[in-house]
Amino acid sequence: MATKSKKPPVAVDKLTETQAKVELVRLALEIERHNEAYYNEDAPKISDAAYDELRKRSDAIEARFPGLVTRDSPSQKVGAAPSGRFAKVPHAVPMLSLGNAFTDEDVTDFVDRVRRFLKLGENDIPAIVAEPKIDGLSLSLRYEHGELVRGATRGDGFAGEDVTANVRTIADIPHKLKGRNIPAVCEIRGEVYMLKKDFLALNKRQAEAEDTVFANPRNSAAGSLRQKDVSVTASRPLKFFAYTWGEMSEMPAKTQFKMIEWIEKAGFVTNPLTTLCDSVDEVLKFYRKIETQRAKLGYDIDGVVYKVDRLDWQERLGFVSRSPRWAIAHKFAAEQATTVLNDIEIQVGRTGALTPVAKLAPVTVGGVVVQNATLHNEDYIKGIGNDGQPIREGVDIRVGDTVVVQRAGDVIPQIVSVVMDNRPRDAQPYKFPTVCPACGSHAVREEDPKTGRPDSVRRCTNTLACPAQAKERLKHFVARNAFDIDGLGDKQIEEFFTDGLVMSPVDIFTLEKRDGRSQKKLADREGYGATSVRNLFAAIEARRTIALARFIFALGIRHIGEGNAKLLARHYGTVEAFRAAMIAAGAGDDSEAYRDLNGIEGVGTVVANALVEFFKEPHSVKAVDDLLGEISVQPAEKAKTDSPIAGKIVVFTGSLEKFTRDEAKATAERLGAKASGSVSKKTDYVVAGPGAGSKLAEANKLGVKVLTEDEWLALVGGA
Repeated sequence: MATKSKKPPVAVDKLTETQAKVELVRLALEIERHNEAYYNEDAPKISDAAYDELRKRSDAIEARFPGLVTRDSPSQKVGAAPSGRFAKVPHAVPMLSLGNAFTDEDVTDFVDRVRRFLKLGENDIPAIVAEPKIDGLSLSLRYEHGELVRGATRGDGFAGEDVTANVRTIADIPHKLKGRNIPAVCEIRGEVYMLKKDFLALNKRQAEAEDTVFANPRNSAAGSLRQKDVSVTASRPLKFFAYTWGEMSEMPAKTQFKMIEWIEKAGFVTNPLTTLCDSVDEVLKFYRKIETQRAKLGYDIDGVVYKVDRLDWQERLGFVSRSPRWAIAHKFAAEQATTVLNDIEIQVGRTGALTPVAKLAPVTVGGVVVQNATLHNEDYIKGIGNDGQPIREGVDIRVGDTVVVQRAGDVIPQIVSVVMDNRPRDAQPYKFPTVCPACGSHAVREEDPKTGRPDSVRRCTNTLACPAQAKERLKHFVARNAFDIDGLGDKQIEEFFTDGLVMSPVDIFTLEKRDGRSQKKLADREGYGATSVRNLFAAIEARRTIALARFIFALGIRHIGEGNAKLLARHYGTVEAFRAAMIAAGAGDDSEAYRDLNGIEGVGTVVANALVEFFKEPHSVKAVDDLLGEISVQPAEKAKTDSPIAGKIVVFTGSLEKFTRDEAKATAERLGAKASGSVSKKTDYVVAGPGAGSKLAEANKLGVKVLTEDEWLALVGGA
């Protein structure tokens, strides 16, 4: 029997509209099938060239019949012209964060709290769903009558960014839900992420193109999703795990685990490692298993999430603050990796501190490609601790060493040990510089007045003319807790300082005026435009009025952190009084102004001397006066002295339910108390919320009075 030859497709320009409609449906289904094989199964069934031909034909038909384009069209996965900023969209159901557990005891406490809240018997352990905690970008997908209508990021939990066009380019996200009896309104939530291998390949391409290289897969995924040009998002290998939901007009199942199964049937990718556990032992066993598999997974995770299985129990348990009572994240301990120390670089900070930074052969540690790690100071390199005692068995660190790197708190990389068996024979002890690498001035170690030993930090003595210090002080000046100028971050300060546009704080506030007189406008610089420059000038203008405490902190005076800045602001009240007192204190230790300064509770000699030295320098006073000519400093609100907590030291701990930690501290300080971060014999009150741990234990040990949130509110009169 003869084989029937395959009929060639009708040329696009010969298609009728009816034929085109049928052809587009066929092409959409075929392209979707190949997308599934390529992206999800990693098993493409046709060549790239054949796949491209399918896409080209579909695009050509849509170009001839634009009225046939629908939201399911393959072209909609590539997107449209660049748009403006993403619109903000409210979440019908808030996307709240999870509380954290770090130990087995924390997990046991979580289950016990659930059991007690539900009034279950001591041996009645609720079923718990355990799933890997994906390190990606949270996303909420809204479907109406089965059709995808919106994709939004988490944002602040109550409103996120509308990234619908970008979401449509992700192969793991269906445009139409599968199955029958789909709820009229259905919000599916999960995590956008990037596979490790895809991340490394993308970074390689970015580097070759001299384009932005991403720090880690999570940032890469987030940056890729938030592209204004949808075609850029479409070109990035983003994936999506679905694991929860938001608004639902009706619930397809009655348990968390069954809901995950339903979500998968509806067309989503769910994590195959998700497990239903019937005891605390099973939960912890699952955690250990996932922890050992962590490095081998194709994607990054930073812990395990536990959720009460029964949905009616979830509803009864409800929420505390911004976290559900029925779920918790069990975070992993800091991950370690081995790599080679290629060099040690010295960085100079705003106070002249010379900080050594390890330059490492790139290594992935806990989902982050680490190339730098802190070495703290020269004693740390020598293997000596802050107390002068040996650390790492007294082993020093040398260029060429094989070292073990750890991300402290999974954030700041640091070298924790040296693999001595791998030390090169020609490796020499590191000689810490005695001159500043930025300006060539002497770098010295001052004597610590508390210990009588040399300070652990070596500092550049050229505080006035050292360019590195000046630049770092400017970065500090615009930081979040100082002037907090939107659009003027470290990158912009580096650029403006290098080009001589901003050399001191006052230059920031004269930038617009000088730009108006300049032949080369900011808007003409690479990476800028009229809109971005206008926004920058508006942000600067908005910071011409600032609170006194922020102003003092922004000056970048050594030893003056946020706490001391608040103490000084409350004591002196106005910037005029503060300036006059600091200059007067420079007359000598026996001056009334110095005694007053040194007598402020919490200030002390070290801080007082740092302030005096700063204001003794005419250059510093001129910089302050120049700045005051451009801005307005608000007087500080005087702390009450007649409140029941005036002069007391208060520590807040646990998950506070009736106010945030910042609100609690602000109230305490306004009423004349000091909000401390640690418990000591001097502590007067510890205010403990649910989940209070070591600080509560220390308070009980020291006999410090412990208050509940209600008792605290009663004490301060509801303020």
